[in-house]
Amino acid sequence: MKEQLNLNFEEAIKRLEEIVKKLESDNLSLDESLKLFKEGIELSDYCNRKLDEAERQINIVLKGSNGELIETEFNFEEE
Repeated sequence: MKEQLNLNFEEAIKRLEEIVKKLESDNLSLDESLKLFKEGIELSDYCNRKLDEAERQINIVLKGSNGELIETEFNFEEE
């Protein structure tokens, strides 16, 4: 999966969608299906890591009572 490391998130998602379409077709051998399945799992893990990284980087800028801007970390679980 070394070539996947050069993909950005959007490219990885697009490739993952292509793999799903191929796996849903009936025209693949077992070996090809397993190869694509493995690549799909690796891409899924890569995308999850990228999303986790993005989540850690998101900050919300709030205005304090005195008018100053305050940066706080965004917590997805609170929504």
